[in-house]
Amino acid sequence: MAEREVVVDALPYYDQGYDEPGVRESAIALVEEETRRYRPTKNYLEYLPPPNYNAFETDIMKAEFERLQARLPMEMLSMKRYELPQPPAGKLNDITAWTECLENSQAQLEHQALRILNLDLMSEFGASAWKAHITVLVQMVDNAQKQLGELRKHIQEINWQRKNEQSAAGEKLKNLEASWVGLVSKNYEIERACAELEKDVKDGGLKKVGRLYSCENINQRRQLVQDQLFEGTLIGFSYGVES
Repeated sequence: MAEREVVVDALPYYDQGYDEPGVRESAIALVEEETRRYRPTKNYLEYLPPPNYNAFETDIMKAEFERLQARLPMEMLSMKRYELPQPPAGKLNDITAWTECLENSQAQLEHQALRILNLDLMSEFGASAWKAHITVLVQMVDNAQKQLGELRKHIQEINWQRKNEQSAAGEKLKNLEASWVGLVSKNYEIERACAELEKDVKDGGLKKVGRLYSCENINQRRQLVQDQLFEGTLIGFSYGVES
């Protein structure tokens, strides 16, 4: 799936006013409104096979789950294997019953001997084994702490980079906004000056036409027309220079 670039139009490291009353509530309200209107129309897990929730269940686990669903009590731990009972009263003369009791006694004896052996081994090597195990745990903790420190350093570097980029972008936007305001103001002043100049030219032309027809002879009219043409050329030249 091709990754689409996301354009972020917020500069949280540069923008101001996030701590003002009502800003956080307004943002939360916008998010909640968006979540209410959003209705997913695509199953994003359709490429995965259907889950098998019973894949890791053993027979013992299934039996235990069934017991829990039936709300049955748990069976108590059987201590029969640790007992040394004699044959029942009706089998006191039965060799097979006594043989089973003897085998049970031998098994119990061997179990106790194994426990004693394990205690002796623990007394001799247990401290060293635990020291080695603790050393391994300390190394694991040190490695985890080192990775955590590197990760935090990387996060801090990313935050500083974001802050520098957003600060630079904010200053650039501020300068562009100031330039835009200056250009708009200058255009407004030029338009106003053009309107005033057009008004002056119009008013001056009407006055000059009236002066032209008030002249008595043709020579005065000809001289006045030449003067008006010369003044019009100067006005047009000065208008072009100002614009």
